[in-house]
Amino acid sequence: MGNTTYDVVVIGAGPVGENVADRVVQGGLTAAVIERELVGGECSYWACMPTKALLRSATALRAARQVPGAREAVTGDLDASAVLGRRDAFVSHWSDDGQVSWLDAAGIALYRGQGRISSDRVVEVTDADGASTSLTARHAVVVTTGSSALVPDVTGLREAAPWTSREAAAASEVPGRLAIIGGGVVATEMATAYANLGSVVTVLARDGVLPRAEPFAGDRVTQSLRDAGVSVRLGAEAVSVSRAADGTVHVTLADGEQVEADELLVAVGRTPNTHDLGLDRIGLTPGAWLTVDDTLRVLDDDGAPVGDGWLYAAGDVNRRVLLTHQGKYQARAVGDVIVARAKGEKLDDGRWGRHVATADERAVPQVVFTDPEVASVGLTAAAAEAAGLRIRVVDYDLGAVAGATLHADGYQGHARMVVDEDRRVIVGFTLVGPDVAELLHAATIAVVGEVPLDRLWHAVPSYPTVSEVWLRLLETYGR
Repeated sequence: MGNTTYDVVVIGAGPVGENVADRVVQGGLTAAVIERELVGGECSYWACMPTKALLRSATALRAARQVPGAREAVTGDLDASAVLGRRDAFVSHWSDDGQVSWLDAAGIALYRGQGRISSDRVVEVTDADGASTSLTARHAVVVTTGSSALVPDVTGLREAAPWTSREAAAASEVPGRLAIIGGGVVATEMATAYANLGSVVTVLARDGVLPRAEPFAGDRVTQSLRDAGVSVRLGAEAVSVSRAADGTVHVTLADGEQVEADELLVAVGRTPNTHDLGLDRIGLTPGAWLTVDDTLRVLDDDGAPVGDGWLYAAGDVNRRVLLTHQGKYQARAVGDVIVARAKGEKLDDGRWGRHVATADERAVPQVVFTDPEVASVGLTAAAAEAAGLRIRVVDYDLGAVAGATLHADGYQGHARMVVDEDRRVIVGFTLVGPDVAELLHAATIAVVGEVPLDRLWHAVPSYPTVSEVWLRLLETYGR
């Protein structure tokens, strides 16, 4: 058994863990990361990158077909095998050699295996051969183990071996018929992708489509899916599942109807990867989400930092926001805090580090890569009202903007800004339409910066671009 000491030990080498380690090394500390699977994590191999690769080809094809001149140059349909091949290239054929090389170049030590906390600041790593190495952290242990797909307790579901987001992202063949339980981001994106690739898709959306977004977003995505041939069953609840000897999956709904498919994707939520981390040895509950403060220190059941504050958690595992970019944001924040505490560099106002995680509550940007795309930041109108804000909702037809009419024939979209009337700042912004993802960061800056509407009048959008919607929204709001 080896014994090795580092300033910081990170359990989990996905994007969040990599960023934590890099941040502390950039700050002058030493760091080691522990990974039981592939360096690069869920986002690189089974989520963000492969799923967007599955979606992009069809988006480009649709865009070409919506512009005369380009439309006439398009021949043939989408090549599913080429799409899957491009996806494979983006995930480096599920090899993490490139990511490992980056760790080495960044001066970050890698230990492969299962990491388990054995005592304060000590993590035992068990590799595939059963050998164990003890790592000691001088300053901090950071848990960045992420989350896994939740498989609910539906009769027969686990025995039917359903797909989760991983199998959907990594499939080597396109099923003839795909049923999806769920109506959220994963469900709608994969419904879009597999309908594009030729599957007959059925979506069983018990709680609606994109239920956390503005209602018009879910309505437009639902209609688009139906226009693409997807059967969207709103309010449909699966009560039992079975898989026949020939591989056919049978899903029985609460009303007695049966849905048949060749594969079944379950996309109803996530569960934390904390079952096998040794949390019970430090008074925490295995399998539970980790509660943190704004410096990402893990808190116990009484709301106090674990021990003297040596344990941190960033990314999905703390359940603040289950998005890769927010996890990486948390990683930068926690890295700065750990470095500041290690060096005793407390600011005049008593804070450790300048970048505590404050954007996770009301300034979270997100893009849903459906057709049409849904891009949003901050609060929906309903969430703003629930938070007690006095708001005004301003809507505009995105398709009426000059830049949109140039972008594509028949462009359809919608924009909404939610204004806090007491402060006259934007607290929420949602765009629905083709290629709106690239418009989102301007809204994010406005929300995070709390830019007064009077100042936004001086941010003049270029003409003719889709960004002119900013001017149209302000005009609709009025002086």
